[in-house]
Amino acid sequence: MSWEVPEGRHYQAGPPRWWYWERWGVQAGEAGQTKLTQGNYMSQYETGYGASGSDGGGRGGTAVSATAVSATTVSATTGPAATATATASASASAATAGYEGWHGATPVVSFENVSKQYGRLRAVDGLTLDLRAGETVALLGPNGAGKSTSLDMLLALRKPTSGRIRMFGEDPYHAVKSGRVGAMLQSGGLMPEVTVRELVELITKLHPNPEPVATTLERAGIAQFADQRVDRLSGGQTQRVRFALAICGKSELIVLDEPTAAMDVETRRLFWNSMKEEVAAGRTLLFATHYLEEADQAADRILVINRGRLLADGTPAEIKARAGARRLSFRLDNVDEPFLLGLPGLVNLEVRHDVVQIQSSDSDATLYAIIDAGYRPREIEVTSLGLEQAFLAITAEDDATNGNSAGETN
Repeated sequence: MSWEVPEGRHYQAGPPRWWYWERWGVQAGEAGQTKLTQGNYMSQYETGYGASGSDGGGRGGTAVSATAVSATTVSATTGPAATATATASASASAATAGYEGWHGATPVVSFENVSKQYGRLRAVDGLTLDLRAGETVALLGPNGAGKSTSLDMLLALRKPTSGRIRMFGEDPYHAVKSGRVGAMLQSGGLMPEVTVRELVELITKLHPNPEPVATTLERAGIAQFADQRVDRLSGGQTQRVRFALAICGKSELIVLDEPTAAMDVETRRLFWNSMKEEVAAGRTLLFATHYLEEADQAADRILVINRGRLLADGTPAEIKARAGARRLSFRLDNVDEPFLLGLPGLVNLEVRHDVVQIQSSDSDATLYAIIDAGYRPREIEVTSLGLEQAFLAITAEDDATNGNSAGETN
């Protein structure tokens, strides 16, 4: 940690029937109207999902992406990009099994050397990873690391430039279409001028294997304001409504992109309590976040990506160990800074009055050297570095190795 006081000194060392929304065109009726249609149209992906040189439609088409991932929001904005999304139906097998999880040998999610390129910019670069049933997995990375692009490709909103993605052993298009995924994304708006209850009821009715509306409201923590209009909610309340739409059906996989943005401390605590219940019920959870303490506390497994590449994959404890240092903290009279700077294993030194904090690659050797020199430190604490320090160390090493040109192609 760094001391904030100015006097401190710091030394750095299968298709069922389902519903979708579409905009009426000139041939169908008056421009600007909306209707509910039944059929098997999904998106611009057709039936295949592999590498593509194009984006495959992205987030905004003149028709509507009816994927379960976008089913977390229903947008009623005007213009050709106006969309309204609904949760896709579950497959017959999923309807029978509920969401006890995917217990076969096939991973729930598999990325095989996946890349996504926009001109010279490589947003995702050879990403390979698996997600297993029942895991809670945090996806960490700085802004622009490729987190949202990776989630978009997973949820069939974008096609990879190269590589292959599988979900429940099939392509993401069919997995999303069959309603096995619920998602909460950063983008997209909620339908205005309706109440929270009306919106949840609408999306629930569109799902053939739904949860009871009252159950969804309670689990998402939104029952107390269910009769308020959606367009009059606070930022944190809006996020909770998005979450409710992601869990209104019996999906086996939940994908969340920055789920607790705009939530206060208490709301975040309640949210993660709800997520623990979802995982305990057999669901698999993948979430991207900038709140590292959330990843440390909630995740079974952490994936660190930077510049579109996977840098680290392990438990929170394993990721922390990647920093390669431990923290020593103690009080010491008559601090001799030149002596401390010469300690074995020293990585970082911070001094404030009689309080000394040291990051060391060999905490035992560092402490023994202090004692052998005749010093008698007090209130000694030796701890592992936190996830934040480990994350910064991992990404800084990658930045130093690859430089600013990483992520671009010639």
